[in-house]
Amino acid sequence: MVDLKGQYEGIKNQVNTSILKVLESSAFINGPEVHEFQKELEQYLGVKHVIPCANGTDALQICMMGLGLQPGDEVITADFTFAATVEVIALLGLTPVLVDVEPDTFNIDVSAIEKAITPKTKAIVPVHLFGQCADMDGIMALAEAHDLYVIEDNAQAIGAIHTFKEGRKQKSGAIGHVASTSFFPSKNLGCYGDGGAIFTNDDELAHTIRGIVNHGMYRRYHHDVVGVNSRLDSLQATVLRAKLPKLDEYNSRRREAAKKYNTAFSGQPHLVTPKTVNGCEGICDTCDCHVFHQYTLRILNGKRDSLVQHLQENSVPCGVYYPIPLHKQKAYADSRYDEADFSVTNQLVNEVISLPMHTELDDEQIRFISKLVIDHINK
Repeated sequence: MVDLKGQYEGIKNQVNTSILKVLESSAFINGPEVHEFQKELEQYLGVKHVIPCANGTDALQICMMGLGLQPGDEVITADFTFAATVEVIALLGLTPVLVDVEPDTFNIDVSAIEKAITPKTKAIVPVHLFGQCADMDGIMALAEAHDLYVIEDNAQAIGAIHTFKEGRKQKSGAIGHVASTSFFPSKNLGCYGDGGAIFTNDDELAHTIRGIVNHGMYRRYHHDVVGVNSRLDSLQATVLRAKLPKLDEYNSRRREAAKKYNTAFSGQPHLVTPKTVNGCEGICDTCDCHVFHQYTLRILNGKRDSLVQHLQENSVPCGVYYPIPLHKQKAYADSRYDEADFSVTNQLVNEVISLPMHTELDDEQIRFISKLVIDHINK
């Protein structure tokens, strides 16, 4: 699904040299590399504060801790996403409220959010799924109308740009009150282990979060808030510093690969290719709204599962993200949920398939993969 070794070859000398410098300095925790990466990412995102941490799941949890959410508070998020998004809500004793998604973008449905808001609702967590922003115009308007926090889950969309209705552009993760991201190796900006970060433009919130990630300390052995141990180490930071200047190029390569897939699948009645937002028809040459963390098709003729098997038999990796809706997971089942409210998600889990998508895909690979898909679904 990703070619991390091929990507490494392009930055090998820089990464190896930088890792060696960290080893020689022995500044493994909170070293200069971490602080430099923090500043560089702030500049890239156009956000005032980046607080690195140990992983993306921690980042989401720390966002909620920093906002002071209390047990029993309701947090609305998408039913169609990875469990980490809802996991941290439950871990903190908050009440997860799952809602349906849009059938074309796979992102959280604003109308479903609005219906789910109650007096107990305190936050919305839009997941920018597969590489493009949720409808942040609608989400931010709802949040303002109901005095709610917006916590962006930006684990899959770093570098994506949302264009607001008035034409203003802003990078994902810099729009809501606070945001989280993951630097898991397969992400568009990934390190060589676990890593994550929190973004915010709120000075007071940033101060609180900086204490939380470090055992609640601002001065050593002075614990002012309840905290956790969640820090990005210097070795991971140095890898991320090597990759960050190339992130836009990496994302551009993914978009180019997506365009070639789209061309190959054009006119196939049993396939639905990914939709891009912001008024783009297909994927235009200058489109920056989708960074294609995943290239996800919908298979409409019931052959999704047999296609998975067919690709695997031909040594082509693929993924089904996500095969079971969160509202049907044992850990997050709730008698309040009505199946009628999850019609889109319940359909998508039987149709979606993600094909290989990474910076090293070449034309021959795309042609080979596309032909396997087309031949099977039309058989």
